[in-house]
Amino acid sequence: MLDRVEIKAGVDTPYVLLDPLSLSCEISGKSYPPDVLKFYEPVIEWLDDFRYMNKDKLVFSFKLDYYNTATSKIILELLYVLEEFINDGIQVNINWYYPDDDEEMLEIGEEYERLVSVPFNHIGYSKRY
Repeated sequence: MLDRVEIKAGVDTPYVLLDPLSLSCEISGKSYPPDVLKFYEPVIEWLDDFRYMNKDKLVFSFKLDYYNTATSKIILELLYVLEEFINDGIQVNINWYYPDDDEEMLEIGEEYERLVSVPFNHIGYSKRY
């Protein structure tokens, strides 16, 4: 059985939840870790393990307030992995959350959607200050 992974948010790292029971994943907050590859390595490894568990669906939610260029490359890599899931017959849905007042974050999600064959739900929310 694949373990549930939860990484608490740090100053420069996002909250991460990878839950095999609910068949869902979440990355939220700010992401600009000093070593992006090292931080996201457990996420990629978890997805690799999940892929071979014979599960039929996965929901992956991104709710990032801010991220750097290195993180944007990792997000694209994650989306390519999720696209492979679809090729393996796993139903994948992406929830791309963006603040209602952040048109750029919505456009970034739409651009990611154009780059991969994975269904996206673009979900606006009100930020609380």
